[in-house]
Amino acid sequence: MSQEIAVIGSPDFTTGFRLAGVRKFENVPDEAKDDELDEAVTRTLEDEDVGIIVMHEDDLDHLSRNARQSVERSIEPTLVTLGGSGGASGLRDQIKRAIGIDLMDE
Repeated sequence: MSQEIAVIGSPDFTTGFRLAGVRKFENVPDEAKDDELDEAVTRTLEDEDVGIIVMHEDDLDHLSRNARQSVERSIEPTLVTLGGSGGASGLRDQIKRAIGIDLMDE
């Protein structure tokens, strides 16, 4: 079964993905993130057609502790964050979490 990419974030963040063909998205305006982001993440986590969730790194700060733990611990769908200050180490942690080993370990 083929799974899709879903994008969660502000309309400015999701628009580029939508133009690139991503069909599943949750628009949450910046001023509503504290109230609506948890619900958007929960809906997306429960969608069996989604294999990857893309969010902006800074949006994780708007999630409740439970929602943040759920999305960070989720194997399928896998969370990929962009932006923020995580940089290469953030990507390294995401890969390690997804496959269970550190490919860059010496």
